Amino acid sequence: MSKQIAVRLSDELVAFVDELVDSGAERSRAAVVSRALARERRRTIAARDAEILSRTGPDPELQGLAEHAVELRSDLA
Repeated sequence: MSKQIAVRLSDELVAFVDELVDSGAERSRAAVVSRALARERRRTIAARDAEILSRTGPDPELQGLAEHAVELRSDLA
């Protein structure tokens, strides 16, 4: 399910979004915004998890997973 919302963006951001759509990199303005928000959501969750880990210290049971994750391409930036 999706919900339509209205957002106000600067001319510069709209031009950037339109460039992505016009170049074929994205199919629509909505797709650009959705992807950016999904990436921001993942970044926020990762930052929260990193904060928790910094307070609790490493988990030996997750060490192998962490080492594997370091090798994967990240779309968090």
